[in-house]
Amino acid sequence: MAKQVFEGVKVADFSWVAAGPQIGRELADHGATVVRVESHRRPDITRQAFPFKDGKSGWNRSAYFASFNAGKYGVSLDLRTERGKQVAGKLVAWADVLTESMMPGAMAGLGLDYESCRKVNPALIYCSTTQMGQTGPHNGYMGVGFQTNGLLGICHTTGWPDSDPTLPLTPYSDYIAPWYALVAIIGALARRRRTGKGMYIDQSQYEAGLHAMAPHLMDCMVNGNVISRMGNRDRYMCPHGVYPCSGGRHVAIATTTEEEWTQLCRVTGHPEWDQDPRFVTIANRKDNEGELDGLIADWTKDLAAEEVMERLQGAGVPAGAVQRGQEVLDDPQLKHRGHYQVLHHPEIGPHSYHAPAYRLSKTPFEMKRPAPCLGEHNLYVYKELLGMSDDEIAEMVIDRTITTEVDGEEAFSGGKG
Repeated sequence: MAKQVFEGVKVADFSWVAAGPQIGRELADHGATVVRVESHRRPDITRQAFPFKDGKSGWNRSAYFASFNAGKYGVSLDLRTERGKQVAGKLVAWADVLTESMMPGAMAGLGLDYESCRKVNPALIYCSTTQMGQTGPHNGYMGVGFQTNGLLGICHTTGWPDSDPTLPLTPYSDYIAPWYALVAIIGALARRRRTGKGMYIDQSQYEAGLHAMAPHLMDCMVNGNVISRMGNRDRYMCPHGVYPCSGGRHVAIATTTEEEWTQLCRVTGHPEWDQDPRFVTIANRKDNEGELDGLIADWTKDLAAEEVMERLQGAGVPAGAVQRGQEVLDDPQLKHRGHYQVLHHPEIGPHSYHAPAYRLSKTPFEMKRPAPCLGEHNLYVYKELLGMSDDEIAEMVIDRTITTEVDGEEAFSGGKG
């Protein structure tokens, strides 16, 4: 196999939950050696996030945790002890990149802030990703991506016109911020190759998430328009909605040009709609959107969702069947691309993982191992990667600086930065 793009890059991953761990996951998929550091006194809270294998909870049974941590080596380490801090220092000295997503000040409290780490490893690239960033009046705010949805204005725009704001299921910033951080890390690695110098990267997930709202923010700044809840409708496209199909299924349809509208009229068997005064222009269609949605629903309701999609797509009209979870797993396009990669997890068993959504022709990805169980790779990392002796490791086991078991009930205390 061709050499991977991050082969030889060593990453100490002190992050947790979603946005931080995804950074290390992408680096691992493309060849980096990533060590996921967790405290057995306070494991990553996503280890207790559904779904679980067979519906039975357990610290090593969460598919949610697994999806963000495939390809990594996992160690446990009590960072509150002096021995734990010394071992963390060895990881810092070993690493090329350190990632963390704790509240501002948390890493400093452990003696692992950037200034402390750069004394150990001046060439270290240190990436902090937090809700608000390291500075500013709100830098200490706690939360996860769902709270950021509210601050971004996403909740205000989601729902029906006569409803209260709606909290989407997806924490958008968690799925946007990692890619910006990755780009910054890649730039820092390229700079270090030329100069030998490390770098501190301070990312605000709030600011990264704003890019999802960029068109609406620009419209507000330039035109004074404040987007409000519109259900499935769009300010500039019509028709734009989700329509019923046979068997309780639905299809999403959105036309962006007059040519697409004309083709939709033809495919539905109603070319006369194109000349109907109610629908002849986008402005007319918006004025009569309720009527138009009803007419389209009358056409789709007795057809299979895939049939509607294929007929419209064949005419150049954007349309997609609304798929359920199993249908996404069975999607022929995703199967052709090899998007789902099955890895064998010690407790979950065979488990489908998302592959990267892009393919590098010269340096392809390789998913080498499933997400780690808590402390699964303690012996390998501490002995083989850090060069610690058997006696040193044994002492850490005896005093529970490291373990494969969870200590105490602290997993849900505190909050994510």
